[in-house]
Amino acid sequence: MRFDILAPAGFATDPAAVSRAVARLSGLGHSVRVDPTAVSRWQRFSAADDARLAAIERVASDPDADIALMLRGGYGFTRIVDRIDFEAIRRTRKRWLGHSDFTAFQLAALARAGMVTFAGPMASYDFGAEQPSVFTFENCFGVLANREWSVECPLDGPPKLECSGVLWGGNLTMVSHLVGTPFLPDISGGILFLEDVAEHPYRIERMLYQLLHAGVLTRSRAVLLGAFTEYQLNANDGGYDLVSAIAQIRAHVTVPVFTGLPFGHVREKLTLPVGGRCTLESRDGVASLRFFDYAA
Repeated sequence: MRFDILAPAGFATDPAAVSRAVARLSGLGHSVRVDPTAVSRWQRFSAADDARLAAIERVASDPDADIALMLRGGYGFTRIVDRIDFEAIRRTRKRWLGHSDFTAFQLAALARAGMVTFAGPMASYDFGAEQPSVFTFENCFGVLANREWSVECPLDGPPKLECSGVLWGGNLTMVSHLVGTPFLPDISGGILFLEDVAEHPYRIERMLYQLLHAGVLTRSRAVLLGAFTEYQLNANDGGYDLVSAIAQIRAHVTVPVFTGLPFGHVREKLTLPVGGRCTLESRDGVASLRFFDYAA
């Protein structure tokens, strides 16, 4: 496969990781092209808005690219999402891979063009890690190389559940940010997955309430919560923590809510086809997930 690494959001905070990602992907037998945005910086972004938009168009039109691989997240897609021609990108039949701020691109692509993308590893933190995760690599290439993929993992939630639906979601901040815009897909009967980083539990609870009040949670067959990392509790919390926040939401919804999905700003993560279909079978803390109908 040919990977094109681009940075439509933040700049490379660790330039050495870009080199490691290229070397690692090449060592696995893939060819790699590094877009200029992956090694440039403008303010807190990899490049100015027009240049980052041009990078997306450049990769989309590259006849040799198979995978458009995000360098990292950060912030940036919000400034250009309304200028992206998702229908034209969908017609190129390339696969787009990343997470974090990339969630805005993924949900807009699904809403505007019915386009499947992949929530999974990125160049800097995953392929460019000093000690990469075998679990992450196995699941990423397993999904990309096959028309369906199954994985088993522990999940904390209802003792028994079977359901299926469109798999969608991503970074909680970005999902809630898109509520009320044309870039949030209207999914009924889907399986929603969520994660976040550096958000205090009360902010996580507040964003989940936003999704509840907007009808997003109640339209779901199941909600899968991944990792919520790098937050700091303080003296004002008085025992209130992430477990408390999730318990509060669970008490106000009838939708099954699971925790423990291996996904987020963590070393070991699944690759999840956003807009593909998923079957979930949970028995006594162990869940089987089957991903299908995601091939272009």
